[in-house]
Amino acid sequence: MFIHLGGSRTLRIREVIAILDADVLEESGDCTFLEMARRKGKVERISPEAVKSYVITKNGVFASPISSTTLKKRADDSQIPGK
Repeated sequence: MFIHLGGSRTLRIREVIAILDADVLEESGDCTFLEMARRKGKVERISPEAVKSYVITKNGVFASPISSTTLKKRADDSQIPGK
């Protein structure tokens, strides 16, 4: 199954390690892994819209304009048989 992250970007559900809320992540002040990913060129911004969530995969981080709540719902819905 797949999850649409915004723009024209989709991922296989099984590739997703975590979906994080951008505001919560930035408010926590502990963005070390995100900064390291940026330095390594592993963060892909999906669209020019404001980043609402970060989707973490083994191969990189996707900055999505879609809220973490909506992405989680999409991921859950895509795993229901017949949907």
